[in-house]
Amino acid sequence: MAWDNFKKITFRKKKGISDGLWIKCNGCGNMVYKKRVEEKLHVCPECNYHFPISYENRIQFLLDENSFEERFRNLEPTDPLGFKGLKSYSERLAKAQKATGLRDAAVVGSGRIKGHDIMFAMTDSRFMMGSMGSVVGEKITRITEAAHEAGMPLVIVCGSGGGARMDEGMISLMQMAKTSAAMGRYKEAGGLFISVLTNPSMGGAMASFASLGDFILAEPKSLIGLAGPRVWQSTVQNQKIPEGFQTSEFMLEHGLIDMIVNRSEMRDVISQIIQFCPPRIKAQAPEPALAAV
Repeated sequence: MAWDNFKKITFRKKKGISDGLWIKCNGCGNMVYKKRVEEKLHVCPECNYHFPISYENRIQFLLDENSFEERFRNLEPTDPLGFKGLKSYSERLAKAQKATGLRDAAVVGSGRIKGHDIMFAMTDSRFMMGSMGSVVGEKITRITEAAHEAGMPLVIVCGSGGGARMDEGMISLMQMAKTSAAMGRYKEAGGLFISVLTNPSMGGAMASFASLGDFILAEPKSLIGLAGPRVWQSTVQNQKIPEGFQTSEFMLEHGLIDMIVNRSEMRDVISQIIQFCPPRIKAQAPEPALAAV
């Protein structure tokens, strides 16, 4: 029998099944229906894993509708060192800006949570893992000073996993001191700072402003710390790091955070904190910070 007599079998792609209908949960490893995840504010319905979300979603889920007014949007990073790795810093910035629509990792402004006026900031891990460079540090400092001047509560949602941005060298490291100093002045004057830690909250952000909250809240199962577990394991070598090391649950057990709060309950919890522990600060002009560094 000649092979030419066989007909070639073709398979048609099934219709009605769209791409991206299911997503894999990084928590339980199951394939979950994407629409169900979105309905639960991007939380896995099977294991309660909280997926990282964009700044747009965070504002939508946390703040009152149409209450957010962005500030200091014109601040944009430069490449003062002409830093070059596998790619130049300028190229990496351009790529991140195109992918996210952001100028840098931090978005700050004013808004309301259940009617309470607040100053608000967040870092978006999609932009170079939310790493802290000169613009992130300057925005956090300015919004802290704005809260000081207005006598308003300050809520910062940390989504930084990249630490201080090495592409800016010492300028980046200086932001840790600058943000901490501004936060210290604000809190000493009687301000209320609520820090919300999400997955991930690491490096320079966690070693500075993110750990200075009067109340430190965290989403479940978030990675929190200075360096990652693999770095710690290589440091202690033969010693085994504890199970669940650097998770929200571990941090709560050891007194490093105050509460673990589900994303769906975060608005209510923050609103209650502001209601029962309002800032004692009066509207005033804060002492000027160091010139932008």
